[in-house]
Amino acid sequence: MTGIDRVEGRACVLRGDDIDTDRIIPARFLRAVTFDGLGEHAFEDDRIQAKGEHPLDGEHFTGANILIVGANFGCGSSREHAPQALMRWGFRAFIGESFAEIFAGNCTALGLPHVTLDADDLAALMDSVMLDPEQQLVVDLEARTVTSRVGTVAAGIPDGARYQLLEGSWNATQVLLGAGDAIEATAARISYLDDFPG
Repeated sequence: MTGIDRVEGRACVLRGDDIDTDRIIPARFLRAVTFDGLGEHAFEDDRIQAKGEHPLDGEHFTGANILIVGANFGCGSSREHAPQALMRWGFRAFIGESFAEIFAGNCTALGLPHVTLDADDLAALMDSVMLDPEQQLVVDLEARTVTSRVGTVAAGIPDGARYQLLEGSWNATQVLLGAGDAIEATAARISYLDDFPG
């Protein structure tokens, strides 16, 4: 699997703290057997209440692949459907003040970078994108920075998540399948496994 060292693109600003997973993808959409089609329901209830004024429905944010959020984004239940829905909407990275731990872990498992900025840098970035939503942002995992028209600022990401994204080892199932020969070789060296039928 190829690693991810940066994500470039336009951003969408979603203001507010403590936005939970039930708002990101309402519970009634969790019954799906697969995640196909989940993206169209991202923030569905919020978008209905906003009557076309929700940031995800704003024409100036159409095609944005980076979502800028506030503090404690993705709190609440541990549903993997939340980052799945946002990924299927088209987002490939997240910038925020902080992320709920399980949401962040689910993002890593999907290969979605999620970096944090201090409150002042985040506020300046949000304001800049609101004024010029056409600008290109760069989330650089190697350098741990975010670059925009405001300039380049330091970005935080846990070392483990950063390593997995840079090395391309975030998909645990794919890593396991890719290690098939090594697993077979190890199993052949374990004598007590000979006692179990094939």
